[in-house]
Amino acid sequence: QLQLVESGGGLVQPGGSLRLSCAASGFTLDYYDIGWFRQAPGKEREGVSCIGAFGGSTKYGDSVKGRFTISRDNARNTVYLEMNSLKPEDTAVYFCAAPKYGRSYLSLHSVYYQYWGQGTQVTVSS
Repeated sequence: QLQLVESGGGLVQPGGSLRLSCAASGFTLDYYDIGWFRQAPGKEREGVSCIGAFGGSTKYGDSVKGRFTISRDNARNTVYLEMNSLKPEDTAVYFCAAPKYGRSYLSLHSVYYQYWGQGTQVTVSS
């Protein structure tokens, strides 16, 4: 059974950093585009970043460009989201997701992703 598990969230001060991990089981991550999304209370789910299968291409939402970096370690079957210069508006539950047939065409729209992790909370506050 295909599963995604996020970890690495927590409480951090503004300007701080966190690294989120998305570990996959039940499938080989190499063949899948993977996306990171976030959802803050009362707001719609927002696409943060995505990375192509085999790590060739990446895409970022405008609100995180230059601050967040997505990467993957296929040997560990894991995708990472390095978050720097965090702001209070980055506070949200962060989810990783995979498309059913492997390809999301590097979209940041959640409709292209069918497998979702349970999420990890990131809180940016002083």
